[in-house]
Amino acid sequence: MDLGLQNRVALVAGGSSGLGLAAALELASEGAHVAIGARDRDRLAAAERSLKEVARGRVHTTSIDVTDPAAARRWVDEIAADFGALHIVLANCAGPPIGTAAQFELAEYRAAIDGVLLPALALALAAVPHLRAAGWGRLLFVTSETACVPIAPLALSGMTRAAIVRFAQSLAADLGRDGITVNVLAPGGTRTPPVERAAAKLAVAGDVEAQLRAIGQHNALARLARPDEFAAVAAFLASDRASFVTGGVHLVDGGASVLGPELPHLTGTRKDTFS
Repeated sequence: MDLGLQNRVALVAGGSSGLGLAAALELASEGAHVAIGARDRDRLAAAERSLKEVARGRVHTTSIDVTDPAAARRWVDEIAADFGALHIVLANCAGPPIGTAAQFELAEYRAAIDGVLLPALALALAAVPHLRAAGWGRLLFVTSETACVPIAPLALSGMTRAAIVRFAQSLAADLGRDGITVNVLAPGGTRTPPVERAAAKLAVAGDVEAQLRAIGQHNALARLARPDEFAAVAAFLASDRASFVTGGVHLVDGGASVLGPELPHLTGTRKDTFS
């Protein structure tokens, strides 16, 4: 299926690993020009090599801290100027620590807002003028299943991701007549580096693979997702084929939401496990 992404310009935050890199690889293989940003220069260099192996268009990397709104705006403006347009933005930011609502102090709630919610908003607002100028755009926000389902040990995630959903839906109403769609991706457990690190902390007798299998039990398919499975959904929503899909929250959770919000592997877990 031709997704119509040839020569589209895509900007992917958090694109050096995990879900961001998976989405960038999918977009690049579909013919989009792809610009990725992240803080770690070594990971960026490795990601650039991987992207160039599949890319049919240009690849650009930038070391950027998207929690700095001025730096994020400069990055967006520079990519649009360098490529001559901007069509697709994937706002993908790091997740907050885990823990129940009463475990955290006000400063930790503020840090979650600063680290998860505001960077997503800043990237989107910086991109809007360029998407309008192009007359075609796709804004995608990467959140988590907590955007849809309350999960007690993931209080900070739920708070920030639910706020992103409401912002995205309001933005969809604003931008639809400009040819711009806005959608939220809500992945469940996916085998990414943060999940692997969390599994290593939780593993009994060092059996990380057993812990990963345990985490994967929290869905109807009884396994963790692969990053490319998430990326396929992201690429579709970024494509011409999804032209009538906007304002939606798209669970990529293997049916976890139909099983309920229990996460047995997180029972009694410290709030720093996923940090």
